[in-house]
Amino acid sequence: MHELGVVFHMVDLLEDIGRERNLSRIGKVVVDLGEVSGVVTELFGDAWLWASDKHDLLRGAELEIHEIEAATVCNACGHTYRTVDYGRICPNCGSPDTELLQGNELNIREIEAE
Repeated sequence: MHELGVVFHMVDLLEDIGRERNLSRIGKVVVDLGEVSGVVTELFGDAWLWASDKHDLLRGAELEIHEIEAATVCNACGHTYRTVDYGRICPNCGSPDTELLQGNELNIREIEAE
């Protein structure tokens, strides 16, 4: 379960931010999670609950996840489409010359702290 490793990295980052800004507690973390990031939302949430409870700064902090829809553009015809529906083959022209525009990210969008 690599979700736990991702959460450990995020916890380390949040603790660094907490030290830099002299925060006593983080109450909420909002993340953008790409639809094809490879991170399973439910497992990520479970890992967050377990790991955040082990750190005073994060104990009880809410995790809010915003899923980012995956979108791909075809370099051959310029058509943009939902990646999950069609994969790497453009549904407009059939070209495999495509590029993922969004949907593989995992970003901390917002931190609510005290």
